[in-house]
Amino acid sequence: MLKRSSVGACAIAVVCALAAAAQGRKTERVVLVTMDGARWQEVFGGLDETLLREAAPKDADIAGTPAYRRFWAATPEARREALMPFLWRTLAREGVIAGNRARGSTVTVSNGHRVSYPGYSELLTGQAHDEEIKGNDAIRNPFPSVLQFARRRLNLPASKVATFASWGVFSSIVENAAGDTTVNAGLQAYESPSPLMKSLSLLQHETPLPWDNMRHDAFTFEFALDYLKRQQPTLLFIAFDEMDDWAHDGKYDLVLDALHRADHCLEVLWSALQRDPFYRGRTTLIVTADHGRGRTTETWRRHGRSVEGADEIWLAIASPDVTMRGEWTPDTSLFQNQIAATIASLLGLDYREQNPDAGRPLPLWPAASK
Repeated sequence: MLKRSSVGACAIAVVCALAAAAQGRKTERVVLVTMDGARWQEVFGGLDETLLREAAPKDADIAGTPAYRRFWAATPEARREALMPFLWRTLAREGVIAGNRARGSTVTVSNGHRVSYPGYSELLTGQAHDEEIKGNDAIRNPFPSVLQFARRRLNLPASKVATFASWGVFSSIVENAAGDTTVNAGLQAYESPSPLMKSLSLLQHETPLPWDNMRHDAFTFEFALDYLKRQQPTLLFIAFDEMDDWAHDGKYDLVLDALHRADHCLEVLWSALQRDPFYRGRTTLIVTADHGRGRTTETWRRHGRSVEGADEIWLAIASPDVTMRGEWTPDTSLFQNQIAATIASLLGLDYREQNPDAGRPLPLWPAASK
């Protein structure tokens, strides 16, 4: 006999499947992954030899460094594949990736602050709120997110819409009413029946980083993966952070390491989605960033209103409903404020119900252009 919670979960799954079939959609679940401050230059071009040399000790032979040996290659295509092999060998071939400005593809933030909280808020609410959200202070977001909208419209329990984030401020960013969804961020304890997860939850406090209100991305990912397998959320958001913080510290080699680790996490995540019948063939994966960074050796460490290039981001989408493959080449400009409506549209929802001023869904499949 099924437990009551199992019956409820089955009923939700049936309703979602019937709604998707009625609209000609295959997507019934969405997984969103962000890489804080990950520049499009590394994503599309790999290791930048100039930046590696700038960040190294004076007169150092960078050719002998571990970063150079691991990630250097003769062409941008080979370098980016060395840095993020799963993104380029699998995800970009099974989906579409946009934001390579060297080829005329642009994805741009619309908020004027070009820092993390405003970027994540724009991404999740579909609109820049420059007057209300001006920086990274841990204030409660006054605006509801697409996570809350999807939970309400799909009549889901809070456990089925979840965020796992390395930066503690996400507890304030992702919902305007605490408890509307499931959020685990920063050094927050993670509850799980798994002895391993219990140990990791304790261990995160014993492996501090040089920044406040942060934990290693590895803990965030392991908690999110465990939750995915146990709770099977309809909408899951995983937010990595280390690449941004190492960049602020000028540690370019560690930025590369963080991107490479995040790429491996994407591979493990994708494999888990393909193994699970609940997700296989009915899940869209979206990968993007909250902001860009400076373009030069003087500004790559920074971002913000005055930094040229800090509004330049990228995104990758693998979806059963998107037939485009490889690099996005049309002239159409894409914007961060379109991601919230895209998530809603993939789930069969019209985000204009919550925010008529939000950006429209990305034009990646016929229904999105309506």
